[in-house]
Amino acid sequence: MTLDRQQIVTEAVALLDAEGLDGVTTRKLAARLGVQSPTLYWHVPNKAALVTAIAERILEQQFPELSPPAPEEPWQDWLTGLAERLRRALLAHPDGARVISAAQLSLKMAAISELAMSTLVARGFPLRQARMIVLTVERFTVGYVLEEQAPRPDTDTQGFDMAEFTAAYPTVIAGITEYFQPGRTVDDLFRDCLGVIIDGAAATGIPGRGA
Repeated sequence: MTLDRQQIVTEAVALLDAEGLDGVTTRKLAARLGVQSPTLYWHVPNKAALVTAIAERILEQQFPELSPPAPEEPWQDWLTGLAERLRRALLAHPDGARVISAAQLSLKMAAISELAMSTLVARGFPLRQARMIVLTVERFTVGYVLEEQAPRPDTDTQGFDMAEFTAAYPTVIAGITEYFQPGRTVDDLFRDCLGVIIDGAAATGIPGRGA
């Protein structure tokens, strides 16, 4: 069987989907491809290179192209949309956020950062502030998905007193109950949390909304 890098990465993503990041090993990947592990090393020299290749594929699926905002599009809306696309890319695969976090150097992630930073600079932000905003948005998004995808251990709720918990932490419960009114989802929560970051950047007064 003649292998190429594209076939290897495609099968590696399938292995990720089947077993999560911890299940992605060169031994298992070679077995799925019907070859010996050393054969893979011609294309991916080690596990780190394989993880980076998987990260590139995950991002490419959601970001086949990158475009700046239209002149009349507020940068806040455009940056929010970019972060939402990043979250969708990570959620599309088990451990997607772990893969991106573990990747040594993702060129696609660098391209996303370059476009976002250059967009903010073009809209009037100093370079340093543009970098801080983009870095914060990206790390918040990856961290948010890391929490979403974190395995939850089986817990025995027997003996848990919800009434007692509510009495001890009334504001926490009230906040959760108030937020998740009918029709409101975890996607809304992500967008609203992201809005705190982006609106805070807009409030610095460098450019105003729509600048």
